[in-house]
Amino acid sequence: MKLGWTSRGYLPHRDEVGLIQFITLRLADSLPQEVVEEMQALAKTPNGLVEGRRRAEKYLDSGYGSCTLGRSEIANMVEKAMLHRHPDVWELFAWTIMPNHLHMLLRFADDIAMAKVLQVFKGWTANQANGMLGVRGTYWFREYHDRYIRDERHFANCLAYIDVNSVKAGLCERAEDWAFGSARFRGLSYGRQDCRRSHRPPAGVKIDP
Repeated sequence: MKLGWTSRGYLPHRDEVGLIQFITLRLADSLPQEVVEEMQALAKTPNGLVEGRRRAEKYLDSGYGSCTLGRSEIANMVEKAMLHRHPDVWELFAWTIMPNHLHMLLRFADDIAMAKVLQVFKGWTANQANGMLGVRGTYWFREYHDRYIRDERHFANCLAYIDVNSVKAGLCERAEDWAFGSARFRGLSYGRQDCRRSHRPPAGVKIDP
């Protein structure tokens, strides 16, 4: 199992035992091709990855593309696939499934390679989704975004970001109202007026240096 910094394309990935990761997967058509090319160019410049991510998030939250993750039968299938892997493959702290992308906050099992398990997850869910849609072809974008959690505050900010993503995108009034996110199980009172609110990690969560 290869650990440390790797790259399968234009995005760097850090895979090490014990790291908590903020993962974003998006659909293949969730960004215009010119935006993808801009992100690839930005990735070669100082601070370009941050700027590229910011631009991508605007398109993702605007609902660009086919948005087939917005179909309840597909979102339910993907969510069940996430939960099926908890806790043997990954320890899942938070998630949300948006119409054209998803976010997960998790920690992989010690003997699991991040790239491999995400490849399997994407492959299985893609086959299921394409079957439901009656189509063939690429479902997920090849690359994925991962950010390893640096400290407790970073964990709290990422958790809050995941919870309120559906509110910021105008899909619901409160985070706990979103049918395809973990906030509904925690009963959080995140509304449109307090989207920036953050909270501490659940009891027992250890942040690795």
